[in-house]
Amino acid sequence: MYLMNNQKPLNYEVIESHVEYLKELKSQGKLMLCGPFTDYPGGMVIFLAEDLNEATKIAEADPFIASGFKSYEIRTIQLANEENNYLL
Repeated sequence: MYLMNNQKPLNYEVIESHVEYLKELKSQGKLMLCGPFTDYPGGMVIFLAEDLNEATKIAEADPFIASGFKSYEIRTIQLANEENNYLL
């Protein structure tokens, strides 16, 4: 996932580009969940990537980030679920 922090005010054009980018990630089967925070000035995108290199490329291609409207921080997660007994 990448967490985003606002750096400068957004405009409609960059929001529209960001949404198109999210739709493209969805069509590739990579987008899992995304949205702005309700209690913090920023948002996050949860997605699938093969490795940290691919994750970085995905984040840096987001128009919000590529255009300097938002900074980002990547976080990786080890999935805990029923199949792996929640990592016990």
